[in-house]
Amino acid sequence: MGRDGQFDDAFRDQLEQLFRWRRDVRRFKSDPVDPALLRHLLELADLAPSVGLSQPWRFVEVEDEAARKSILASFERCNARALEGYDGDDRALYARLKLEGLRDAPVQFAVFSDEETVKGRGVGRQTMPETLRYSVVAAVYTFWLAARAAGLGVGWVSILEPKELCTALSTPDAWTLVAYLCVGYPVEEHLDPELERAGWEVRK
Repeated sequence: MGRDGQFDDAFRDQLEQLFRWRRDVRRFKSDPVDPALLRHLLELADLAPSVGLSQPWRFVEVEDEAARKSILASFERCNARALEGYDGDDRALYARLKLEGLRDAPVQFAVFSDEETVKGRGVGRQTMPETLRYSVVAAVYTFWLAARAAGLGVGWVSILEPKELCTALSTPDAWTLVAYLCVGYPVEEHLDPELERAGWEVRK
Protein backbone atom coordinates (compact mmCIF):
# COMPACT_ATOMS: atom_id res chain seq x y z
CA MET A 1 0.00 0.00 0.00
CA GLY A 2 1.38 3.34 -1.06
CA ARG A 3 4.60 1.99 -2.57
CA ASP A 4 3.52 3.11 -6.03
CA GLY A 5 2.13 6.42 -4.81
CA GLN A 6 -1.42 5.08 -4.58
CA PHE A 7 -3.33 4.72 -1.31
CA ASP A 8 -6.55 2.84 -0.63
CA ASP A 9 -9.67 3.93 1.23
CA ALA A 10 -8.61 2.15 4.43
CA PHE A 11 -5.35 4.08 4.54
CA ARG A 12 -7.08 7.39 3.83
CA ASP A 13 -9.50 6.72 6.66
CA GLN A 14 -6.63 5.96 9.05
CA LEU A 15 -4.82 9.11 7.93
CA GLU A 16 -7.91 11.18 8.67
CA GLN A 17 -8.13 9.59 12.12
CA LEU A 18 -4.47 10.45 12.71
CA PHE A 19 -5.19 14.10 11.92
CA ARG A 20 -8.18 14.06 14.26
CA TRP A 21 -6.31 12.37 17.12
CA ARG A 22 -3.25 14.62 16.98
CA ARG A 23 -3.54 16.59 20.18
CA ASP A 24 -1.44 19.17 21.98
CA VAL A 25 -0.59 17.04 25.02
CA ARG A 26 0.19 18.62 28.41
CA ARG A 27 -0.12 15.61 30.73
CA PHE A 28 2.54 12.91 30.39
CA LYS A 29 3.38 9.61 32.01
CA SER A 30 6.91 9.27 33.38
CA ASP A 31 7.55 6.16 31.25
CA PRO A 32 10.79 6.45 29.26
CA VAL A 33 10.71 6.61 25.48
CA ASP A 34 12.87 4.19 23.50
CA PRO A 35 15.79 6.18 21.98
CA ALA A 36 15.51 4.06 18.82
CA LEU A 37 11.91 5.24 18.40
CA LEU A 38 12.95 8.86 18.84
CA ARG A 39 15.67 8.45 16.22
CA HIS A 40 13.12 7.00 13.81
CA LEU A 41 10.71 9.86 14.42
CA LEU A 42 13.47 12.37 13.73
CA GLU A 43 14.29 10.52 10.52
CA LEU A 44 10.65 10.88 9.50
CA ALA A 45 10.78 14.59 10.35
CA ASP A 46 13.60 14.86 7.82
CA LEU A 47 11.05 13.93 5.13
CA ALA A 48 9.21 17.22 5.68
CA PRO A 49 9.13 19.73 2.83
CA SER A 50 11.64 22.57 3.04
CA VAL A 51 12.37 25.60 0.93
CA GLY A 52 15.12 24.80 -1.57
CA LEU A 53 15.61 21.43 0.15
CA SER A 54 17.44 23.38 2.84
CA GLN A 55 16.26 21.25 5.79
CA PRO A 56 17.04 24.09 8.24
CA TRP A 57 15.55 22.40 11.31
CA ARG A 58 17.79 21.65 14.26
CA PHE A 59 16.24 19.43 16.94
CA VAL A 60 18.12 19.77 20.23
CA GLU A 61 17.17 17.27 22.92
CA VAL A 62 17.12 18.99 26.30
CA GLU A 63 18.30 16.54 28.96
CA ASP A 64 20.29 18.77 31.31
CA GLU A 65 18.31 19.42 34.49
CA ALA A 66 19.70 22.92 34.94
CA ALA A 67 18.59 23.85 31.43
CA ARG A 68 15.15 22.35 32.03
CA LYS A 69 14.77 24.33 35.26
CA SER A 70 15.76 27.52 33.46
CA ILE A 71 13.19 26.86 30.73
CA LEU A 72 10.47 26.11 33.28
CA ALA A 73 11.30 29.36 35.10
CA SER A 74 11.00 31.21 31.79
CA PHE A 75 7.57 29.71 31.23
CA GLU A 76 6.43 30.70 34.71
CA ARG A 77 7.54 34.32 34.17
CA CYS A 78 5.90 34.54 30.75
CA ASN A 79 2.72 32.87 31.91
CA ALA A 80 2.40 35.27 34.84
CA ARG A 81 2.78 38.23 32.45
CA ALA A 82 0.23 36.73 30.08
CA LEU A 83 -2.28 36.36 32.93
CA GLU A 84 -2.01 40.09 33.61
CA GLY A 85 -3.38 40.72 30.11
CA TYR A 86 -6.78 39.22 30.93
CA ASP A 87 -9.64 40.45 33.08
CA GLY A 88 -12.72 39.00 34.70
CA ASP A 89 -13.87 35.54 33.63
CA ASP A 90 -11.11 35.22 31.02
CA ARG A 91 -8.50 35.87 33.68
CA ALA A 92 -9.98 33.26 36.02
CA LEU A 93 -10.23 30.71 33.21
CA TYR A 94 -6.70 31.40 31.95
CA ALA A 95 -5.34 30.85 35.46
CA ARG A 96 -6.86 27.35 35.44
CA LEU A 97 -5.51 26.31 32.03
CA LYS A 98 -2.70 23.79 31.83
CA LEU A 99 -0.48 25.11 29.09
CA GLU A 100 2.66 22.99 29.35
CA GLY A 101 4.07 19.58 30.20
CA LEU A 102 7.50 20.82 31.21
CA ARG A 103 7.44 19.22 34.65
CA ASP A 104 6.46 15.75 33.47
CA ALA A 105 7.48 15.11 29.86
CA PRO A 106 10.39 12.63 29.81
CA VAL A 107 11.64 13.93 26.46
CA GLN A 108 11.96 17.58 25.46
CA PHE A 109 13.22 19.13 22.24
CA ALA A 110 14.04 22.72 21.40
CA VAL A 111 13.65 23.13 17.64
CA PHE A 112 15.53 25.85 15.81
CA SER A 113 15.83 27.30 12.34
CA ASP A 114 19.41 27.62 11.12
CA GLU A 115 19.19 31.00 9.43
CA GLU A 116 22.66 30.69 7.90
CA THR A 117 22.44 27.18 6.49
CA VAL A 118 24.10 26.85 3.09
CA LYS A 119 22.07 23.76 2.25
CA GLY A 120 19.71 24.55 -0.61
CA ARG A 121 22.00 27.37 -1.77
CA GLY A 122 19.35 29.99 -1.16
CA VAL A 123 16.76 28.65 -3.60
CA GLY A 124 13.27 29.94 -2.83
CA ARG A 125 14.16 32.17 0.10
CA GLN A 126 15.80 35.20 -1.51
CA THR A 127 12.55 37.16 -1.41
CA MET A 128 10.91 35.34 1.52
CA PRO A 129 13.63 34.33 4.00
CA GLU A 130 10.93 33.46 6.54
CA THR A 131 10.29 30.30 4.52
CA LEU A 132 13.20 28.76 6.43
CA ARG A 133 11.14 28.97 9.61
CA TYR A 134 8.03 27.76 7.80
CA SER A 135 10.06 24.73 6.78
CA VAL A 136 10.91 24.06 10.42
CA VAL A 137 7.21 24.19 11.30
CA ALA A 138 6.57 21.56 8.61
CA ALA A 139 9.22 19.33 10.21
CA VAL A 140 7.67 19.83 13.65
CA TYR A 141 4.25 18.84 12.34
CA THR A 142 5.68 15.80 10.57
CA PHE A 143 7.36 14.74 13.81
CA TRP A 144 4.11 15.38 15.70
CA LEU A 145 2.01 13.17 13.43
CA ALA A 146 4.62 10.40 13.39
CA ALA A 147 4.78 10.49 17.18
CA ARG A 148 0.99 10.29 17.45
CA ALA A 149 0.97 7.27 15.13
CA ALA A 150 3.52 5.61 17.44
CA GLY A 151 1.35 6.22 20.51
CA LEU A 152 3.31 9.22 21.79
CA GLY A 153 1.96 12.62 22.66
CA VAL A 154 3.58 15.95 21.79
CA GLY A 155 2.97 19.35 23.33
CA TRP A 156 4.20 22.61 21.80
CA VAL A 157 5.16 25.21 24.43
CA SER A 158 5.33 28.77 23.11
CA ILE A 159 5.02 30.72 26.37
CA LEU A 160 8.78 31.14 26.67
CA GLU A 161 11.54 33.71 26.29
CA PRO A 162 13.54 32.68 23.20
CA LYS A 163 16.69 34.54 24.26
CA GLU A 164 16.68 32.93 27.70
CA LEU A 165 16.22 29.50 26.15
CA CYS A 166 19.03 30.02 23.64
CA THR A 167 21.30 31.12 26.48
CA ALA A 168 20.40 28.07 28.56
CA LEU A 169 21.25 25.79 25.63
CA SER A 170 24.26 27.76 24.32
CA THR A 171 23.00 27.63 20.75
CA PRO A 172 24.71 29.37 17.80
CA ASP A 173 23.71 32.97 17.16
CA ALA A 174 22.35 32.03 13.73
CA TRP A 175 19.76 29.67 15.20
CA THR A 176 16.25 31.03 15.80
CA LEU A 177 13.90 29.24 18.19
CA VAL A 178 10.75 27.98 16.46
CA ALA A 179 9.30 25.43 18.88
CA TYR A 180 9.76 23.78 22.24
CA LEU A 181 8.31 20.28 22.30
CA CYS A 182 7.37 18.05 25.22
CA VAL A 183 7.22 14.39 24.23
CA GLY A 184 6.06 11.27 26.03
CA TYR A 185 3.20 8.85 26.54
CA PRO A 186 -0.02 10.73 27.35
CA VAL A 187 -1.83 10.19 30.63
CA GLU A 188 -5.18 10.35 28.85
CA GLU A 189 -6.54 10.32 25.32
CA HIS A 190 -9.00 12.93 24.07
CA LEU A 191 -10.34 13.53 20.58
CA ASP A 192 -11.24 17.13 21.39
CA PRO A 193 -8.58 19.80 22.05
CA GLU A 194 -7.89 20.61 25.69
CA LEU A 195 -8.65 24.31 25.21
CA GLU A 196 -12.06 23.34 23.85
CA ARG A 197 -12.74 21.06 26.83
CA ALA A 198 -11.73 23.87 29.19
CA GLY A 199 -14.13 26.29 27.52
CA TRP A 200 -11.43 28.65 26.19
CA GLU A 201 -12.20 28.31 22.48
CA VAL A 202 -14.08 26.15 19.98
CA ARG A 203 -12.89 24.70 16.70
CA LYS A 204 -14.60 25.89 13.54
